Amino acid sequence: MKKGKLFSIAGITFASAIVLAACGGGTSSTKDDSASKSTSSSESGNMAKEQVLNLIEGAEIPTMNSVMNTDATSSIVMNNVFEGLYRQDLKNDSVLGMASEEPKVSDDKLTYTFKIREDANWSNGDPVTAKDFVFSWRRLVDPATAAPYSYMMAGVIENAREITAGEKQPDTLGVKAIDDKTLEVKLEKAVPYFKGLLSLSMFYPQNEKYVTEQGDKFASNSDTIIYNGPFKLTSWDGTGLSWKYEKNDTYWDKKSVKLDKINVDVVKEVSTALNLYDNGQIDRIGLSGEYVQTRQDDPDIKKLPTSYSFYFKFNQKRDGKDTPLTNENIRKAIAMAYDKQAYADTVLQNGSIPSGGLVPEGLAKDPKNDKDFREENGDLLKFDAKKAQDYWKKGLKELGVDKLDLELLSDDTENAKRSSEFMQGQLEENLPGLSLKLKNVPFKVRINDNDKQNYDIQLSGWGADYADPINFLELFGTTNGNNKSGYSNEKYDDLLKQISTTSLADPEKRWGQMRDAEKLLMDTAGIAPIYQRYLTVLQKPYVKDIGAHLVGADYSYKWAYVTEK
Repeated sequence: MKKGKLFSIAGITFASAIVLAACGGGTSSTKDDSASKSTSSSESGNMAKEQVLNLIEGAEIPTMNSVMNTDATSSIVMNNVFEGLYRQDLKNDSVLGMASEEPKVSDDKLTYTFKIREDANWSNGDPVTAKDFVFSWRRLVDPATAAPYSYMMAGVIENAREITAGEKQPDTLGVKAIDDKTLEVKLEKAVPYFKGLLSLSMFYPQNEKYVTEQGDKFASNSDTIIYNGPFKLTSWDGTGLSWKYEKNDTYWDKKSVKLDKINVDVVKEVSTALNLYDNGQIDRIGLSGEYVQTRQDDPDIKKLPTSYSFYFKFNQKRDGKDTPLTNENIRKAIAMAYDKQAYADTVLQNGSIPSGGLVPEGLAKDPKNDKDFREENGDLLKFDAKKAQDYWKKGLKELGVDKLDLELLSDDTENAKRSSEFMQGQLEENLPGLSLKLKNVPFKVRINDNDKQNYDIQLSGWGADYADPINFLELFGTTNGNNKSGYSNEKYDDLLKQISTTSLADPEKRWGQMRDAEKLLMDTAGIAPIYQRYLTVLQKPYVKDIGAHLVGADYSYKWAYVTEK
């Protein structure tokens, strides 16, 4: 979703996530968000009379239905127009959102009782109630909804796993409205990162009366949605390349929202975005490739790490038939046949680093010795053309063929096309007999192809929803709704089960099992890691206090403002 979520490949979708705030892994500390001084930096410079930002995204909005969201672009938009029980502030702390105070927690840490703000309202004037959370959460786990992120509640909220499996009814979910403003949540087990989940889009509320009235039209455009966050989405027709945010006057903390409007346009070519920035039409853009090199001395340039991990997904079943990628040796061959460092240096050129595993650097630390997960597990799949060719020969022999024709799916942005061409050259050169056809499509189309498993190899990626390695590792469990690759390993599934159940009470044991799980995924080449994204952006000096988040939605505009130019 980031949040754990699918996102545009090597494009500029997340170029707006800039380092204006401390970018830690997020904490569990909470505080009342009503006083802007506690979450916003002090204002610097004279406030501009016109509080308007002009921004770009690198991809269209695939959905505005919070129950169905899986991608980062939608997560960014939803984070600014909706609000859950908590949200992340400028320091990446969890601060109170729709919740008016910290919950009462039972001694066994399984029952949480939340109070919803009395002044929390939807943009149509309806109050936000505990029933809105009950309705939305039940929709998420209802098999009839087929929500890809329903697994986020499985093993966390009581009965969620059984409901998604069709064994129990949605109304048995461990969530109940005690009254209009009191929400009770029962957990299946004590979950150390529970509060961190509550700012994510799948935990947002939905107004049952409004959703029911809209029917199939709900969330199809900006006029068929109501909002409970800092902004309202406007001028979005459901498929277009532009939209706007406008300040939401019904938001409980509207006094903290300084921006009146944000204009957003989808621009997929960095060269076009750079021209718009230099001409003063856009206030912030992302750079990549040669553009980073040409602007190294620009005082507007900023760089920051992200929790986004990019990799090849290998689809083992397409159109109901096994693909050549069911062969482990073929997967290993491809995973070791491209030079990740050369790719980072010559194609990305933005500070991104080669990755030796699925879990990104900086996400989480060993509870025993405080060492980073990536450092401890090391580089598990290195570039080695000779070993790759050995695996390739074995795989071809096992398949009874001497050549393979495969397809590489990716986005249609300028950088995604360059990435595809680089990988095509590397793989065809290092694996004799491989013919790799490129398929570059719009982001929304790629998501659809992914969901239908309509691909052979996909250049894909994931951003952390919360600061725990399981957020990445669970993606390739056999029953995970975001797997969409056909990868299935009984030992891997057993490790995931223990990590999320019996090992929760033993952090050190759980940590070791997560390390073992990633090693197993790499040993079997379930995926092939490529790089961890770093962002290079240009931002006008008059833009202040945009919240950049390492986990969850990439950025927040709640506290942003502009000073006089």
